[in-house]
Amino acid sequence: MDITLEQPARGRLITADEQELPVPATLRYTSGDPLAVHVDFPPEVSLDGTGVTWTFARSLLEEGLYGPAGGGDVHLWPCGRARTVLELHSPYGLALLQFDTPALSRFLLRTYAVVAAGQEDVGQAVDRGLSALFGNV
Repeated sequence: MDITLEQPARGRLITADEQELPVPATLRYTSGDPLAVHVDFPPEVSLDGTGVTWTFARSLLEEGLYGPAGGGDVHLWPCGRARTVLELHSPYGLALLQFDTPALSRFLLRTYAVVAAGQEDVGQAVDRGLSALFGNV
């Protein structure tokens, strides 16, 4: 049986003119996909009015709480002691969001209570990923 954790999180979108706009999000983790974390954004904050989910490695979240981490479309780094920056790249542009570091840390610790680091069933995760990628081919 898969276990799913969800935790509301308040992000702050950093605009080009350095304003901070509140952005609601939900942090999500499921034991069925133990290597990943998900950040769900509601439809009202997306460009096209549909909900958006960003998925990245749980290890990336942990690394980004302590120093610059990431590559490709997702980057994280600490911003002082109290905030962590999440940088998201898409074909539509770039978004910089700040989250409270203690909230991200609590969420990460909760995920490790469900599936401890190093105890992920990598074989099952790879099979699931390949199935999602190739379908029934």
